[in-house]
Amino acid sequence: MTWCGRPCGVPLRAPATWSRKCAYRRAIDAIRGAEGAPSFEDVEVVQSALWAVMVSLAEQWRSVGVEPEAVIGHSQGEIAAAAVSGALSLEDAARVVALRARAIGRGLSGRGGMVSVPLPAEQVRERLERWGERISI
Repeated sequence: MTWCGRPCGVPLRAPATWSRKCAYRRAIDAIRGAEGAPSFEDVEVVQSALWAVMVSLAEQWRSVGVEPEAVIGHSQGEIAAAAVSGALSLEDAARVVALRARAIGRGLSGRGGMVSVPLPAEQVRERLERWGERISI
């Protein structure tokens, strides 16, 4: 759902005032489908775009008078929550997201996984013993 006061594509056009060094320029180009834009297969683009959506949604709610009493997040959502709550400035939070996305994209992406197991931690530990240090909780 959008509450745009004008066509939604307008904010995604590249105004001359945008800096080419904008941390999220690649994400905006990908969203716009710009020629030569990076793919959403790129972890750095996806992480940046998702964070921008999280922060934008909070701002959208604020624009119609809904102020959060508390915010919480998981993973990159923690960074969005920190920005929405004012614990980090928007600029600092954007920098953290960009650096985190770069670290994931260059060093961690494709090297692990995550799973949710509906068992008590002790039962999971017992089942994982044979894997030694290769799997952890």
